[in-house]
Amino acid sequence: MTLLPWLPALVLLDQYNGDWPKYCDAVYASFCADFITSKPKLNGWTVTPQKFKEPDGKEQAFWHLISEGITEADRTPDIRRYERIKWPKSMIEKVLALSLPWWYEPRGNKQMLHIALEDFSYVVVMSRRKGYFLLWTAYCTERESRRATLRGKFDSFTKMARAAITGGSETPST
Repeated sequence: MTLLPWLPALVLLDQYNGDWPKYCDAVYASFCADFITSKPKLNGWTVTPQKFKEPDGKEQAFWHLISEGITEADRTPDIRRYERIKWPKSMIEKVLALSLPWWYEPRGNKQMLHIALEDFSYVVVMSRRKGYFLLWTAYCTERESRRATLRGKFDSFTKMARAAITGGSETPST
């Protein structure tokens, strides 16, 4: 993955001399600055993390941005996600201006908005709610097969549903 000039710099453990607790605090502070203190907007809609907090007092959305796993109890930290903690806000705010790939996928009774880098190597996922977006997760896609699957979902959405969902508009809104 090539870093794009508009993406914020990675937040690296080396910048904190390998001090894991200090690094974790800095990553969480970045999350708070981007999604608690100032909330990004997407086409006029606010993007907010879930208010539900884990036992350690940090928002569930934060843990979904920095860890991976199927169930909450089995989530494990992912250093690549830690490093990219500043990317979701930037992607959300620039999706329209940069024409980043975006598409909706139904998940149960929810509509999940996906925003990807052009090479599908990093994806931000939000749930569309009434009048706002709920930040869900973000993740790296290392395998080309996974990127191809995401690219296919984007292509299918674009070809079959985009005009119907957006009323002919090229913006990810209702």
